[in-house]
Amino acid sequence: MPASTAERQIILITGANGGIGFDTAALLASVSPRNHVIVGSRNTTKGEAALEQIQDKDPKGTASLVQLDADDDASINAAVQHIKQDFGRLDVLINNAGICKETYDGRWPSREDLRAEFETNVFGPTVLSAALLPLLRQSKAPKIINVSSGLGSISRCLATPDKSPYGAIVRVPGYRMTKSALNMLTAYQYQQLKDEGFKVWSYCPGFVITDIGRDREARKNMNGCDSSETSAQGILEIIEGQRDEEVSQFLQKYGKRYDW
Repeated sequence: MPASTAERQIILITGANGGIGFDTAALLASVSPRNHVIVGSRNTTKGEAALEQIQDKDPKGTASLVQLDADDDASINAAVQHIKQDFGRLDVLINNAGICKETYDGRWPSREDLRAEFETNVFGPTVLSAALLPLLRQSKAPKIINVSSGLGSISRCLATPDKSPYGAIVRVPGYRMTKSALNMLTAYQYQQLKDEGFKVWSYCPGFVITDIGRDREARKNMNGCDSSETSAQGILEIIEGQRDEEVSQFLQKYGKRYDW
């Protein structure tokens, strides 16, 4: 490992060329010279543009790019080898990449859309996490953050509308099922890895302006819709140890958390 990275915290963020992933990468790269952020991007051109923006925001921050499509095993294996060669370990994995193929009109998803959503939102994080375990085991304090959604909370879905109005209104069942499955991955990872010193969380970034669900413009005009920069702040708090007492839990921003 290069001497310049030996004392740095190596952080990989998937889907980091836009939205929550980009804001998180930019924030983590800027807050501490000890952080080195690896921008995981399916599209190399978009990843290079994101990396340039991150470096322009704060020239003192350190970041690099890896081509990573978590839907593709060859891409995963190549990314793992790239990280191994350049850094020799990984300290934090943030499984952020996600898609929603559905619209919010209440229609049931097609088989094709379900397959696409589960491929990216569940299969990808599962396979990628497993492939990265040898590198995470080289860390003194390995962490995995699975970016989920409150829409994946089963208890919230079953709540009466007055208790959870937003959860009752949003009708994207396939997406919701993928996030419930991702939460199971979190619980399983924690149970299997806690004795090795791993800390694992599910994290809901909140109702923020992103491209997911193809509704960026609509969200800008919705009451209560935050900037995705607030999501990044919540992830920073987890990484900095402010929520260590809630390890294995389904966290929200602002010190809150969801029931499963």
